[in-house]
This record gives sequence, structure tokens and C-alpha cells, in this order.
Amino acid sequence: MKKKILSVLLCTAMVASLAVGCGGNKNSDSGSGSSDKLVYWSMWEATEPQGQAIQEAIDAYTKETGVEVDVQFKGRTGIREGLESALKSGTNIDMFDEDIDRVNGTWGSYLMDLEQLAKDNDYEKTANAGLIQACRDVAGGTLKSIPYQPNVFAFFYNQNLFDQAGIKETPKTWDEFLDVCQKLKDAGITPMTMDDAYATCVIGYHLGRYVGEEGVKKIVTEGLWDDPAVLQMAKDIEELASKGYFSENVGKNVWPNGQNVELAGGQVAMYLNGSWLPNEVKATAGPDFKWGCFAYPELGECETNIEGAKATGTESNNFGAQVFAINKDSQKSKEAFDLITYITKGEYDQKLADASIGIPADTTNTEWPELVKCAKPVIETSTNRFSWAVGVESNADMTPSIKENFIKLMAGTLDAEGFVSAMQDAAK
Repeated sequence: MKKKILSVLLCTAMVASLAVGCGGNKNSDSGSGSSDKLVYWSMWEATEPQGQAIQEAIDAYTKETGVEVDVQFKGRTGIREGLESALKSGTNIDMFDEDIDRVNGTWGSYLMDLEQLAKDNDYEKTANAGLIQACRDVAGGTLKSIPYQPNVFAFFYNQNLFDQAGIKETPKTWDEFLDVCQKLKDAGITPMTMDDAYATCVIGYHLGRYVGEEGVKKIVTEGLWDDPAVLQMAKDIEELASKGYFSENVGKNVWPNGQNVELAGGQVAMYLNGSWLPNEVKATAGPDFKWGCFAYPELGECETNIEGAKATGTESNNFGAQVFAINKDSQKSKEAFDLITYITKGEYDQKLADASIGIPADTTNTEWPELVKCAKPVIETSTNRFSWAVGVESNADMTPSIKENFIKLMAGTLDAEGFVSAMQDAAK
């Protein structure tokens, strides 16, 4: 790969020199960055593990190819607040990165079609096929971004507490999940907790298992809270609450209390969250905390009036990644794609995963960091992608009411019928 990169760059340089000698066009610099450098706006801070690993990769890339890179570590706030205006004004930016949905959604009109570049570089040969397909799906069927730092949203649990309760296998169905919860409770262990920040993800997963993501979106955007699937979901959660499977704090936990104090502190066994969780709580959990992971259980079919609704199983999960994208107006697209390849393949993909306790993007990098190894079976068997909160946040005006009433449902202060009624009132 490296020889290929160098060859491409040498050819590019020769063509460029000929153009200059004949009085060809010169790149103009509009805004920050230098026109003779590859300009990359990064979502990371320079001091973060990801920023440090990426800088190391860039330094090696420049040393090997001679291509200088102007990397500007903007951080999440800087990217989200400044990128669109910069792109709109024509600021010299060749490539940038952020979350898969934000890149392809918020900034989708500025993205270059990467299909040919990916084909020319045989990029997909060792890429995660599910994530590549997800990148195509969110861009309307065309590859316009390249994933790295994969993640998956699932149940993470304390293996030591599972062992204490005599649990040998993780649950795949709702009945099996209820059995696990009861075994934990019988052993004197609180089965699970939740923080307010992730309440919409819990209801999204549960409803999504019954009616799929498109069904969830219809419920939320069209106010279909009287659908039988909503009541069934609420009854399922009411059962968890009535049997004492949620922590007593679930109704008042403000992030990150649930994950940092209750889960990492060994007070509860399970927590629905992303694969970034073990890294976030490692200081509290300590070196002896043994992680496990399983996909949200399959619920089976239930009655629904939503046209086209389809139940989903454990193959459907919220999985995604950070992604790189190239500005459609970039004059250095080949160099940008080569740098993206350099970071997301081989040595530096592994270094990035190790530094951030993340998941490698290159499928040939099979040695995952110890804290996230447990998520490997889940992400590798995820073939249908749910978006964040499985569509529950599709109607921003409704999100606060959904969150408030669902937390009450988990806390046992609102029953299933009361939840449905409250949501119907909120939707009026």
C-alpha cells in the first residue's frame, strides 16, 4: 500500500510541475490553511489519545511521502460550530471528520463521491463491510465517507456479578433476559441501571425490536402513541420496574451517576450503552473489572397498526463510527484519500485503537484492546444499522416529554397505561 501511495503522489507531482511550467492554474487559498499543504480539520483535541495517534500517523505519512499536512485540531465544539460556515465560504479544507450521521447529514452537500477512489485503492478489501454499507446508506447509496473508530450500542455488564449469580450464557430473547434479571436479583444483585442521557436509547431499542426504526419514527413524528406496540413496550418496561430489576436510583440518575457510581462501582450488573463505556469508567471500575457485552434481546412480534412495521432481532443495532470525508472542492483528493487510508489501515489503525481503547477499523487488525473485546461478537454480527436512539429523537419537540415519561415508567412511578396516556396528551 505504501509503495502505491508514493507512486501516486510522484505522478501527481510530475503532472503538477508540468502544469506550472505551462502557466497552468494555481490553487487559491481562501481562509485558513496553506494551498500547498493538505488541510485537515480534525474533530479531536491535540491532547486527546485520538489526536495524538492521528498526529503520529500524519508525521509518518509526511516523512514517507513528502506531503505536508496542515492538521487543525478543532475539537467537537470547533467542528460543529465552525465547519459549515468555513465550507460555505470556500475556506481551504481538504478533509475533515466527525460522527457518521453528522458528516453525511449536516455536511452532506459538501462531500466528495469516494466510490472511484475506494475502488482504485481496493479499500474495501479489509474494511468492515457493515460500516461501509452504513456509510453508503446514510449518503443515499453512494460512498462519501470512510469509517474509523467503530462503535456499537449494547448491554455492557459486570462479568464478575454474572458469575456470582451463576449465569453461564448471555440472553438472546426477552424471556432469557428476564431470567437473567431474576437470577441476579436472587443473588442479591441489582440487575441494571440507566442515566437520563440514555433514556431515549432504551425506549428506542425496545420499540425498534417490535416495529423497526421506520415504525418508531412514524410513532414519534405522527403521534401514533395509541398503537398497540407502544402499550406492549410500556408493559414490558413496567414489568422490569415492578419486579425490582432497575436500580432505585434509575428515576433520578443524572449522567454519569449511573455508569460511574452504580455500574463501575459494582452496585449493578448491566447498563445499556456504547462501546466507549469501558474506557469512560475505567478509572472507577479498576483493573479487576471484567466486562461482558450482548445485543439488546429479541422480543418477537406484537400487534401493531403501523403499515410496513417489521420486528427485528439481534442483528439490528445502533452501530457506527467516526468517519473521514473529503471536501468536494478539494484539489488534493488523491492525497487526502491516501492519508485516510494511512490512518485507517494497518499499523496506525491499530495504534489509534490501542491509544483510545477503541475498535479497529481494519478487519486484519484482530487484536482488540482488552476492555472492548467483549463487544466484538456483537458488532461482527450486526448487519442492520439503527441510528441513534432508533428514531425516538426524530421529533425534537417531543423528545423532552418522551424522556421524562419513560424515566417515570422505568422508576415505577408511571404505569404502562399512564405512559401511553401521557404521550398522547403531549402529542396533541
